[in-house]
Amino acid sequence: MKPPTIFHKDETENTAAARTVPTRAEMPAADTWDLTALYPEVAAWQADLETVRADFPRMLEFKGKLGESAASLLAALEWEKGLGLRIERLYSYASLQTSEDGSNADFLSREAQLENLLTRIGEATAFFDPEIQAIPDAVFAGFLADPALAPWKTRLEKTRRFKPHILSEAEERLLALGAAALAGHRETFGQLSNVDMRFGTVRDEHGREVELTQSSYSSFLHKRDPAVRKAAFHQFYREFSDHKFTLAAALASSVKGDVFRARARHYPSALEKALFADRIPASIYDRLIASVHANLAPLRRYYDLRRRVLKLETIHQYDTYVPMVGNVETHTSFDEAITLVVDALHPLGKDYVSILEEGLRRGRWCDRYETKGKRSGAFSSGSYGNPPFILMNYKADVFTDVYTLAHEAGHSMHTWHSQRSQTYQDYDYPIFLAEVASTFNEELLTHHLLEKTTDPQMRAYLINRQIDDLRGTLYRQTMFAEFEKIIHAMEEAGEPLTLESFKAAYHGLLEAYFGPDFTLDPELDLECLRIPHFYNAFYVYKYATGISAAVALAQKVLRGGPADLEAYLGFLRSGGSEYPLETLQKAGVDLSTPAPVDAALGLFSKRVDELETLLA
Repeated sequence: MKPPTIFHKDETENTAAARTVPTRAEMPAADTWDLTALYPEVAAWQADLETVRADFPRMLEFKGKLGESAASLLAALEWEKGLGLRIERLYSYASLQTSEDGSNADFLSREAQLENLLTRIGEATAFFDPEIQAIPDAVFAGFLADPALAPWKTRLEKTRRFKPHILSEAEERLLALGAAALAGHRETFGQLSNVDMRFGTVRDEHGREVELTQSSYSSFLHKRDPAVRKAAFHQFYREFSDHKFTLAAALASSVKGDVFRARARHYPSALEKALFADRIPASIYDRLIASVHANLAPLRRYYDLRRRVLKLETIHQYDTYVPMVGNVETHTSFDEAITLVVDALHPLGKDYVSILEEGLRRGRWCDRYETKGKRSGAFSSGSYGNPPFILMNYKADVFTDVYTLAHEAGHSMHTWHSQRSQTYQDYDYPIFLAEVASTFNEELLTHHLLEKTTDPQMRAYLINRQIDDLRGTLYRQTMFAEFEKIIHAMEEAGEPLTLESFKAAYHGLLEAYFGPDFTLDPELDLECLRIPHFYNAFYVYKYATGISAAVALAQKVLRGGPADLEAYLGFLRSGGSEYPLETLQKAGVDLSTPAPVDAALGLFSKRVDELETLLA
């Protein structure tokens, strides 16, 4: 995206030698993903690209004919499907390679080739949606009733729902032509933060010079020595400060692009445009923020507990990740992490865990460790009929990374199940649902570890970990979601988007969420410039709603019977065949009410109480 007996002391030598990030060529093949499942060699990818380049103009043969009959519409949809399958595979291969090394000229060239081609395809197929929307209602209803179009009914109904926001063919062509240019800020941010930025080295608790990177930064924040954490924090943000005006310009461009697209398509706001596809009312977004604001007291109480337990005069943001239970050292190899995750997921059945274990151990689904130029963070990425690949930057001394593996495994198994149960046109589940499957796995992992330990210290460690998970996913992501809402509203109101206005908006949220007894370093205002998800606006709230739904569903599976398990597996198999709120209601949780979010916030408060008792 974990039994206590595998936790070991870090036995690495205390040397002064500098540690550097290895290159891709230095990594054993077994520790990298196997993209030959997509294409056996680059030549095959290039050949497929040329085939698509030669074939896509045939789509114009359907122009003006989509509304003639159900048969003509079906023919166009099936042809588009064949093209889409190829494009998805091409894109998966190119983007995964670029994620391996964002400085590799060949990788960047292939991705650029494909992006240019996709712009041309978007231009040529701009007629498609407007023609579907132009079909008279009575005729369209007749098409939907035709058995031949039954496999496409969901896709067509979802497409038709966008009718008020589909423009003329000429306007759609212009938007397609400008798509790549409007997304340029995302590439600028990625190249700057993943490739160009250099953070230097930091001396760790053993006196060793260790390279500071986007990935290793989290390792430093887990160190017991507060001086190490402080040094890493200030050095890390020094590099962001050196590029702060460029980063602010990129973020402003991203927001402006979101607002432009919303206005061009006649949405009331960028937020409502982002929610429209999932049929999520804005009230759910607003109620999430309101619920979190009403429950900030337990969060501030937790920060004060953390300050007292760590014996700090003042608490800073860089003090909020180190485990509060100091005598539990963790050093978990990647293979040990697989064992922990697989054991924790046994409530999901033999088939689920055996498929996942095969993919992680022998199927080379996962690219495991940090290398030069590799994209930071973690993700799962799948294309229809192909393995659901996982990118990690795994650190054995960061126990959070075990949870990250469980999280990404949840995404990958969601993809695996939906591919095998849905047609191509219905398999792609929305992000709103994806973040349920991923955080569900984290909940099972926490339950598994708590069940296996009788040691109060270990229990305190695990509860601390669950608190931090809820803090990071429910509180922190909601703060991010509120920031996104604020800065898009600023652009929509004609207010300036500058470095200072971003910092001011973000600082106000930091004060609200962390409270008056928390020390806010001035550098923390720059955090808003380094969050990759801000370049995919109104995404992060789905983490918060996702963990709320996951907590409820995990309890159902753990405490219930076969029917509850089958309901959850049915959720994984459903893909994108229904709208997300309805899909979750069938699984057993109703996010149209405040109950799931309030229950997750209640669990956070309960765990803080328990941790305070354990550490008394």
